[in-house]
Amino acid sequence: MLVFIGLGLTGNGITLKGLEELQKAEKAYAELYTSLIPELDLEKLESKIEKNIKVLQREDVEQNPQEVLESAKKKKVAFLVPGDPMIATTHVDLRLRAEESGIETKIIHSVSIETAAPGLAGLQSYKFGRSATLPFPDKPSETPYEVLEKNQDMGLHTLFLLDIEAEEEKYLTADQAIKTLLELENKLGRKVFTKDTLTVVVGRAGSSDSIVKGGKVKDLVEEDFGAPPQVLIVPGNLHFLEAEALEEFAKVPKEVVQENVEE
Repeated sequence: MLVFIGLGLTGNGITLKGLEELQKAEKAYAELYTSLIPELDLEKLESKIEKNIKVLQREDVEQNPQEVLESAKKKKVAFLVPGDPMIATTHVDLRLRAEESGIETKIIHSVSIETAAPGLAGLQSYKFGRSATLPFPDKPSETPYEVLEKNQDMGLHTLFLLDIEAEEEKYLTADQAIKTLLELENKLGRKVFTKDTLTVVVGRAGSSDSIVKGGKVKDLVEEDFGAPPQVLIVPGNLHFLEAEALEEFAKVPKEVVQENVEE
C-alpha cells in the first residue's frame, strides 16, 4: 500500500491521522521539492515515529519511481508531501502509476496554500479562477499573464504560486514576482497588470510570523516581505465582505479596495 500524507504548510502541519498512518507504515519517503515548509524538522519527526524518512529528489519521483513502487508492493509505504497531497500533478501521476501496478493507495489530507492564502486574505475561495506559477526570470513564460487576463475577464481572483528550485535553495519572492508581471505587461501591453493593480502578498502562511499585505502594485513592488514561501493574489471583483476583509486583514486602503468592489 502507498499512503500519501500531507505535511501541511509548516513544521507541525501534519494531521493526527497523518501521524498515525506514518507510525503504522513500514517504510517512509518524502519529497520536499514542490514547496518549502518552514520549521520542518525531519529528524524530530523521525524520532517521533521511530523510523528513517528517505528524502527523494525530483527525478526519483517523476522519472524513476521504481523504488517507491516496488516497496509499496510488499509493504505499507508512507509518502510525505508538502501541503495537501493531490494538489501537485506529480503526486497524481505517482498515484496513477501505483494503481496501474496493482498497488492500493490512500490519501491523508492536510492544509494547502490553495485554501489557506484566500482565507488569510479574507477572499472567498469559490471566486478564484485558474491559478498559475510565476517562474524565475531565466525561465520566462507568458502563461501567468494570460491566466490573469482570462480570470479578470470573468471577474475572478487569481492565485500565483512562486517558483522554487529546492536543490539550489532558490525561492522566488513576491517583489520579484511583481516585477516579472510588470515586465510581461510592458511586453504585451494589454493593461492586465499595471502599477495601479490591486495585489495581495501572503507570506509564510500557517507560521507564527505569517504576513498578509495588500495595496497597489506601485506601493508593494519595492517591499521586503521577509523569508519565503510567498504567494501573490490579484483580486477580481470584490463582494462587499471581501472588500472589508482586505481593509482589515491586508491593510489595503479603503479607496483602493473600493475600485474593485462589484456593483
